[in-house]
Amino acid sequence: MTTALQPALPSHPVLRLHLAPHGDLPRSIDGAWWPRSYDLLVELPRLLAGLPRDWGHIASVTVNGAAWSATPGRILVSNQVVRLRRALAANAPHTVVLLAPGRGRWDLVVVPPDTAEDAAESLMAAAAGALGHG
Repeated sequence: MTTALQPALPSHPVLRLHLAPHGDLPRSIDGAWWPRSYDLLVELPRLLAGLPRDWGHIASVTVNGAAWSATPGRILVSNQVVRLRRALAANAPHTVVLLAPGRGRWDLVVVPPDTAEDAAESLMAAAAGALGHG
């Protein structure tokens, strides 16, 4: 009898994040994030852990839209407090704003978790500036 070994599932799912190339010109959107759920307490630590180190400590996160699950006013991520805010701006329903004091602000488009993979990849590439520029 032969036993097939199943590959181990990663303990930390791959972060689905596309960032725009760093440039001298300011951008209104800095990239796109495709979370696996609308549970901010699960998804946000994964996002923050995967950001470039030169962004510094993200001290404040604002999510737009009512789709996110209920969130506390603060969350502890990697032994640092991150303030959470919810905005219901109709003009940007699917964005997340990351603030790092003294470093900057980054706005990411949030691709809804239930989006089909091909559509999500296209949205992420477009938000990161990979399409239509050249």
